Amino acid sequence: MAVVVVLLVGGLALAAVWGLQRQLIYFPDASDVPPADEVLPGARDVTLQTSDGLELGAWYVAADAASDTGMAVLVAPGNGGNRAGRAGLARQLSDRGFSVLLVDYRGYGANPGRPSEKGLAADADAAVRALGDLGHPLDRTLFFGESLGTGVVAGLQQRHRPAGIVLRSPFTELADVGRHHYPWLPVRTLLRDRFPVLEPLAASDVPVTVIYGDRDSVVPTELSARVADGAPALVERVVFEGADHNDAVMFGRRVAEAVARLAREVR
Repeated sequence: MAVVVVLLVGGLALAAVWGLQRQLIYFPDASDVPPADEVLPGARDVTLQTSDGLELGAWYVAADAASDTGMAVLVAPGNGGNRAGRAGLARQLSDRGFSVLLVDYRGYGANPGRPSEKGLAADADAAVRALGDLGHPLDRTLFFGESLGTGVVAGLQQRHRPAGIVLRSPFTELADVGRHHYPWLPVRTLLRDRFPVLEPLAASDVPVTVIYGDRDSVVPTELSARVADGAPALVERVVFEGADHNDAVMFGRRVAEAVARLAREVR
């Protein structure tokens, strides 16, 4: 009888994890964001049209005219917050001559819909189309993925080849992060949203920069290191000593400088 009870409880626990797993992956700030130019002077609001019929808000920041590189950066964020939290990075990039599209996925920043791997892929495709409409061709565009966003852009570059990719705090695949944080669960079996990074990157010749902190408590440092090790077209590996996943340095000047170095390599 005791064995039956244990099996029943275990089965119910696994069923709960299966049903609630996306609440453990995505942490959207769904609140309204202000107009773009109230946060970033000169920026403007744009609308992304997804293939499944959603209209998503995003911010577009034109490059500083004095330093315009003629290149754009598509910023695919991590799993928390909304685009307002990436405004500082957008300004750093704009000041270095990049036009920037700050994306909010479905369910983030008052956008409709609920996040999922398939949904975020559609959102990223819509962002590429929006940049094209704004006059930025793929061969003059860099994809910047942050944390979960590294999974988004790793898949995106298979469908739309950019000039280069920047991966900030990447993981090999989402299941490896889950196994680190929940070692008692059969994560690989349960996980619906996979977000592979290393596999699509290993088959790509797109130039890539990998950035990570060596004290990351969210994405284990060894996973980011494996991504850099496995990238055939690695241009630069940037490791911030003593930096955790969401420390200010991970959103600031040194990240923007790494993007600028990659741009100089590929243009």
